[in-house]
Amino acid sequence: MAMPTIGIAMYICYARAVDDSDGLLLPAALRNRTSFVLIRLAALARQHCAGQLAAAGLSQHQHAILCCLDEYGRTCQKDVAARLGIDGGDVVAFVDGLQQAGLISREPDPADRRIRLLAISAAGRAVRAAARSAIQANEERVLARLPAADRQAFLRVAQILSELPPEQITGR
Repeated sequence: MAMPTIGIAMYICYARAVDDSDGLLLPAALRNRTSFVLIRLAALARQHCAGQLAAAGLSQHQHAILCCLDEYGRTCQKDVAARLGIDGGDVVAFVDGLQQAGLISREPDPADRRIRLLAISAAGRAVRAAARSAIQANEERVLARLPAADRQAFLRVAQILSELPPEQITGR
């Protein structure tokens, strides 16, 4: 009998914060599974990060766009979408919100007026810096239980694994 497959969304639904004050723990088959622990940690971190960004008036995608523009400079929407893995059609709505808030500028490319160039504004840099500080403070609070060397090792391992080609992760 073949095992039914469950989608990642179904798996992640178990990654939410669990109240174990009654002594009820997740099954060991989940607690001791690296993939589950990573998914749970990612889901919790993403949820908390989204809350902090929302307090700054940003979505996670808008924050990523500000980070991209701040680090790489003025570029077109297509490049931002490709770099961040956001659908080109979706990036327009995120960019619209950032532009309306005065956090970025969007101007025609002098070399090709069909292309819109994006650039972060001073206000965008300030919002990005405030978001970075809030996220950093929370990460330090959460990771305070780990010695500094373990924090660095954890980040290094997570970076290595996150850079694996998708086929190495999925086996396809």
